[in-house]
Amino acid sequence: MPSSRSLLKFAARQLRRSPGFTATVVITLALSIGANSAIFSFVNALLLKSLPYSQPERMGTIYARVTGPDASDSRSGIDGEKWELLRDNVPVLISAVSGTSMGSSGVNLRAASLVQYVHDARISARYLDVLGLQPILGRNFSEDEDRPHGPRAAILSFSLWHNVFRADPAVIGQAILLKGEPYTVVGILGQTAVTPFNADVYTALQPGREGEGSGTNFQAIVRLRNGANWQEADAQINRAWAARAQRLASTSPGAHVTYYTVPLQKGQTDSIRPQLLSLMLAAGFILLIACANLAGLALVRMLRRTSEVATRLALGASRWQIQKQFWVENLLLALIGGVVAVFIGQLTLRGLLLLLPEGFLPAGEVTFDARVLWFTLAVALVSSIFFGMLPGLVTGVANLRSSLAVRGVAQSGGVRLRQVLIAGEVALTVVLLAASGLLIRTLIHLQTLPPGFNPNGLSVAKASLDDARFHEAAAFQKLLRDSTAALREIPGVRNAAVCLSLPYERALNDGVTLSDGKEAGQQDGADLTYVTPGYFDTLQMPLLAGRVFTDADNATTQKVAVVNQAFARKFYDGTNPVGRVINKDTLIVGEVANVSVSSGLYEGAPLMSEQAMYIPAAQVDPRVLALVHVWFQPDWVVRTAGPVEGLTAQMQKALFSADPNLPASGFYNMNDLRAKTLATQRIEVALLSALAALALLLSAVGISALVANMVTQRTREIGIRMALGSTVTSAMVQISRTGALASIAGLGAGLLLSAAALRAMRSVLYGVPVYDAATLAAVIITLGAVTLLATAVPAFRIAKIDPASTLREE
Repeated sequence: MPSSRSLLKFAARQLRRSPGFTATVVITLALSIGANSAIFSFVNALLLKSLPYSQPERMGTIYARVTGPDASDSRSGIDGEKWELLRDNVPVLISAVSGTSMGSSGVNLRAASLVQYVHDARISARYLDVLGLQPILGRNFSEDEDRPHGPRAAILSFSLWHNVFRADPAVIGQAILLKGEPYTVVGILGQTAVTPFNADVYTALQPGREGEGSGTNFQAIVRLRNGANWQEADAQINRAWAARAQRLASTSPGAHVTYYTVPLQKGQTDSIRPQLLSLMLAAGFILLIACANLAGLALVRMLRRTSEVATRLALGASRWQIQKQFWVENLLLALIGGVVAVFIGQLTLRGLLLLLPEGFLPAGEVTFDARVLWFTLAVALVSSIFFGMLPGLVTGVANLRSSLAVRGVAQSGGVRLRQVLIAGEVALTVVLLAASGLLIRTLIHLQTLPPGFNPNGLSVAKASLDDARFHEAAAFQKLLRDSTAALREIPGVRNAAVCLSLPYERALNDGVTLSDGKEAGQQDGADLTYVTPGYFDTLQMPLLAGRVFTDADNATTQKVAVVNQAFARKFYDGTNPVGRVINKDTLIVGEVANVSVSSGLYEGAPLMSEQAMYIPAAQVDPRVLALVHVWFQPDWVVRTAGPVEGLTAQMQKALFSADPNLPASGFYNMNDLRAKTLATQRIEVALLSALAALALLLSAVGISALVANMVTQRTREIGIRMALGSTVTSAMVQISRTGALASIAGLGAGLLLSAAALRAMRSVLYGVPVYDAATLAAVIITLGAVTLLATAVPAFRIAKIDPASTLREE
């Protein structure tokens, strides 16, 4: 019996004798396994790897399952009342909450002469206890600091402490100017501390029933106490919130709500889980296509070695010895391919991470760790088994009879088997092409929605007004006047304005009560945005009826609003809304075109037009300002006639001229804002399109290899036919038909498979039907063109066959 070392040496020699075959297999494996490894890195980091906290299995969040007319099952935001009931009446849990942040995640910090924007997380007193974290210096928030109107306290991240405060331990107990007010530093987190926010500074949330706590604006996070179980926790939560559940049932007849805990990791990743698993399935398709291709190549190689196998059998080798030798060769190829796949996967992962916008991933750090390496190795080994099965089957038909006869039988069966494999490849490729085509059409639809304004020439600066200096109306109005005046002084700026939110962003949702006409008393919701005079002119938003705001619309005059076309359509059946009254005392004075926004009112497309109302910034209640600026960072927007050199620096200078302690949090153009809203769609398109292109390439290689092998096998037959009068064209058509028929069969199977598979994509398609004729036509045309090219290129070799030489050889 040959040793394992001799088997490996022999396998290596065999692979060196076939460098083209070896290179093709290694490259195919590396690309297909590398793609799987890169996507599995995300699945591993977000769905499989434990969260980086102590005993993460004892951490959770709360979901609400509603049955009845408006059924739902999702993470439950909670208000101040529910928070107090959870904190005081569920003893088996250590509970905490954090504040949500719809458009803002940062505040202004002033330390000595330094003024900068920092990321802030607002958390309740026990939040770090739930995470299992303790400050390395100082302490956690106290209960008094976390009560409404309690002392203002802050905990610094290690990086902020090190970079801004020079790692000075004396900062503990000192006051820093944060949000325009003094905050006492009570703690410093460790360098390795990880939280769901990874913020620069953490401030006490001080949750209560008023203001922010009057709505479901808090997110709960819980830790199970020792000796308790999740069933007890669920029972106690439902008892604590029973009155709230009954209140829902009274307002929504037939509704029944049940609260339950889920692992924190599931709560943080639920929104991205379907996309991840879909991409993993698509990557699995790539691996199947690659294995089918490699099986066909291995089969051809085996057919060429049939005489060798028969000879070795005749000389006394057992079938098991021969079979083992082929497995060793396949295993060696798989290991080499797997090693190369590790590098391909790491490069692919780095590229994918560069595509992701900041804060896109809900949890975890994506790395190419040991689990991903083991996954890569396992996939390589499984692939070697899969594409190594066919040589084993061929070896089984080899015997001591004439090797020529054996080869003829094997080749006849081998061609049919390769056609089946290619048909399977093409079928999976059709599904991937159709899926990526639908996502591309969806992205095009979203990017080409009528904007309702002129996005060209607009530049935007954001800044946090979650700052005590701007809680008073007079200071807020002075900032808006001075900053817009300074912005208009910049050479090249034609107009400037300030607004709470822009198109493509999520707007504040507010209640609307109709106050006149037959609809009086009707209540609903709408997007609410405050704007300064000049906003509609700056955005060049069409005015459809009435007027827009002027400087005369201030706190001492009649409250006014401008609504959009969707508002008029929803509440007034599309009639002119000018002159109607809403919210008891607000007069509608104008109607403007719809703009696309990131919806907060409805579940649906990431960009849509929904009912909206605009109010003058001068008429906003100061109490409302203090609250909405916790959630939203206003936009300073300018329109320029063309490119302006150094515009960003000049806009920051203009803000500083209005307030020396107001740093911008970022600068954008409208394409940036739209791209941020459509980040998920862009990433899905990029990934699935890349996988579909790889699948198409592999299928083309498979078809081409089949036809090329047919030409090689039948050179003698073709030469004789041509000597007897057959034309080159007819010979090319006959040979190409083998690959074309396999491709046509695969196309038909793929369309049938797509009919079932694409239904699962309904939730991610917007403005495009699942069975989109244009997309399917593009798939058919693309596949037809690739098939034609893949069959024609090797078939052209027939023209080089010399019939005279063939006859002389006979």
